Amino acid sequence: MSTQVKSLSQITQQAIEILSKEIGIADTIRFLNQFSTGYGDYTEEREALFKDLTLDEIWKQMDDS
Repeated sequence: MSTQVKSLSQITQQAIEILSKEIGIADTIRFLNQFSTGYGDYTEEREALFKDLTLDEIWKQMDDS
């Protein structure tokens, strides 16, 4: 028995085609997005966002929303 070796890109393309056919394009995209590494520096962004607030002020803003 002979097995054809596929490249990773071929396997990925085939998997996306199967997923799209079975669960639809929107849900395929949602599924694939969970494996995204994202971008930026989360910690640095949060430090900049909350740098002028105390913990009590942050809690109050959360309670008010």
